[in-house]
Amino acid sequence: MPDIRVHRSFLAAMAEFQAEGGGGPSDSTLTGVSIRTYASRWADPTEFSRYLRDLAEQTQESPHPDERVPQTTLWWVSKDQYLGRISIRYRLTARLRQIGGHIAYDVRPSARRRGHGTAMLAAALPIAHSLGVDPALITCDDDNVGSRKVIEANGGVLEDMSSGIARYWVSTA
Repeated sequence: MPDIRVHRSFLAAMAEFQAEGGGGPSDSTLTGVSIRTYASRWADPTEFSRYLRDLAEQTQESPHPDERVPQTTLWWVSKDQYLGRISIRYRLTARLRQIGGHIAYDVRPSARRRGHGTAMLAAALPIAHSLGVDPALITCDDDNVGSRKVIEANGGVLEDMSSGIARYWVSTA
């Protein structure tokens, strides 16, 4: 679960995402939206704690803005180092069926190409199953070779590629 003990490392990771262009107006990823919403306040421990509460509240069924659905967000950490994030959405909207899917993840830039994405997804699949998600739809840009390899390494079956998006189904059982 997201935890304040990795606050410093989390801030460094978000700076890495921003350095590669994350958080810009056209970045619709969960990390991008979080950067736009919280980056100016994250350094303050009180505000960071509020962010952690906001993440925890996303599991609730209460109304969510922008057709968002309840989701569980988990962090991949090693000791006190934030390495990545994975979010499991409990159901799909029409938009999530096209792009986004049930599971979204990212690995901080300095930790990529070390197997973290594959391990995060493998660890998240049983959790998705316990939340009633089976199979899980996972999407990525069709030219994101790294993400496609992560999904395929976890049993992802390509459904289609259209409009620049690869759509995979992955058993969570």
